[in-house]
Amino acid sequence: MPPAETILNAPSDLQFMARALELAGRGQGRVEPNPMVGCVIAREGHLVAEGWHQSFGGPHAEIEALSQAGCQAAGSTMYVTLEPCCHYGKTPPCTDAIIRAKIKRVVIAQRDPFPLVDGGGLTRLREAGVEVQVGLLEGQARELNSPYLKLIECGRPWVVAKWAITLDGKIATHTGHSQWISGESSRAIVHQIRGRMDAIVVGVETVNRDDPQLTARPPGPRTAARVVLDSEGSTPLSSQLVQSAKETPVIIATSQSAPTSRLQPLRDAGCEVVPLEGASHAQRLKQLLDVLGIRRMTNILVEGGARVLGSLWDMRAIDEVHVFVATKLVGGGGAPSALAGVGCEEVPVASTLQSYQVERCDDDIYIRGRLKNGFTARPRDHG
Repeated sequence: MPPAETILNAPSDLQFMARALELAGRGQGRVEPNPMVGCVIAREGHLVAEGWHQSFGGPHAEIEALSQAGCQAAGSTMYVTLEPCCHYGKTPPCTDAIIRAKIKRVVIAQRDPFPLVDGGGLTRLREAGVEVQVGLLEGQARELNSPYLKLIECGRPWVVAKWAITLDGKIATHTGHSQWISGESSRAIVHQIRGRMDAIVVGVETVNRDDPQLTARPPGPRTAARVVLDSEGSTPLSSQLVQSAKETPVIIATSQSAPTSRLQPLRDAGCEVVPLEGASHAQRLKQLLDVLGIRRMTNILVEGGARVLGSLWDMRAIDEVHVFVATKLVGGGGAPSALAGVGCEEVPVASTLQSYQVERCDDDIYIRGRLKNGFTARPRDHG
């Protein structure tokens, strides 16, 4: 049997699914840990209604579109970017609403791997006599919801790495000075990224050197927890992070050997202390990703320093990068680069980007993309 995309290649089908994917993207940063979902209802090539999942706990995309369509939904085709849910969660099953509305045909971009759905929505619709077809623009749908799919399939968040470097590849001078390598426009983009994250991760060396706030200014749709990798619990009580811990969450990820005499003052200041069991820095990083996954954190941003970024790269745990290249040269054999760690031994095995974009950002060059060796959602049987 040919793949679904070769069956569902009518221009109107592609047009309406592309619109549904565009709508789905509007939920970024607002719906996690739920997936981003868009929906379009059409009849005889004409748009009837559209909707998207706008906030976690709010109506799903299908319900938004059905509410807009009203009685025009009967006999129409629904285009939805993810398999409709068939269970009671924070909202009732979308499949039941679709059946009640007498939708004739449902075109779905991808099956939902969430255990309480995972083909059940397809079965429910088909048993009710609804024509169901799956797989149109599936690749685009999977790319859009890769963070959700990774959380479901691996139990870990999508890891976004960000750094700013000079034209000669340095993140700081040989003295450690780094403010500011990138320009104001680049930093504004970083604040936008922060505003859709569940957590922002740095090493304690970055806290000691830069004393960052790690907040989104202006605020975005999400408020990220600030996470400090600090095996000895040495984060300064006078740091901006600790001083603001009672307003914006701060997690101090320590080793089991960190002295209680250091940890209790951090707790008293409002920080959450999370002891990690791993004997090495890399083992503790892996456990931290598991802990954040258990907490249903979907996207995390790692801002440094070089040791943390290098360890994650060695683990092949980075999924996406945002790099700002300043047209500056600082030189210095002792000046640090973005990725420390072990690194690769030969150039042919170096990581490369896929689906990347390059743009001018005032005097900086902004490069963003996904790593080829990052998470890749496994295609699923359409059922």
